[in-house]
Amino acid sequence: MMKKMIATATMALLLGATATVFAQHEHEGRGGAPEGRQAPAARPAPAQRPAPHSAGPTYGGNYHGGVQRNNTWNNGVHPSGVPQHQGQVRSGFVQSRAGNWDREHQSWAQRGGYNGYRIPERRFHDYYGRDHFFRIHGLPILFVGGYPRFQYDGYWVTFVDPWPETWDANWWDNDDVYIDYVNDGYYLYSRRHPGIGVAISIGF
Repeated sequence: MMKKMIATATMALLLGATATVFAQHEHEGRGGAPEGRQAPAARPAPAQRPAPHSAGPTYGGNYHGGVQRNNTWNNGVHPSGVPQHQGQVRSGFVQSRAGNWDREHQSWAQRGGYNGYRIPERRFHDYYGRDHFFRIHGLPILFVGGYPRFQYDGYWVTFVDPWPETWDANWWDNDDVYIDYVNDGYYLYSRRHPGIGVAISIGF
């Protein structure tokens, strides 16, 4: 008996609320506002946002938002919260330099094959390869496990090899570099030192 009373009361409430809403909607639909209420003011059109101003070239296009070359990320702090000062970057690169490239370098085949993220082929041909070079200087950069990791075209590029001791001490500031997929995996090349590929991994 109690269940029937609760079910009946619930049904009455629902029907009453629906009827009230319907009546209110009908009244507003004829041009008037419900009694005791003013008609809502017309909402202004949302303000158009100005296009973001570009302070310099965007690297890698807009596929993943591109990467804006910028030396001041929130007063020297990378969005990850890790301070990015030129001295820290220099120190990180110095620590990841090879003592003997021939002994320390391993190809992806020697590592058992590349098993990281693969850039879609069309995307790769549009933004990667020897014709699509860039400079690391000014890109977001971190150091993971003692190796550099920088952001390019929305992807994180992580070194898995030390860089050759024959490269200039500040190559990351001055050299044009590019990313290519050769035989068995991704490698970073410096245009000043052709034929020497540093094994890298691509990720998000």
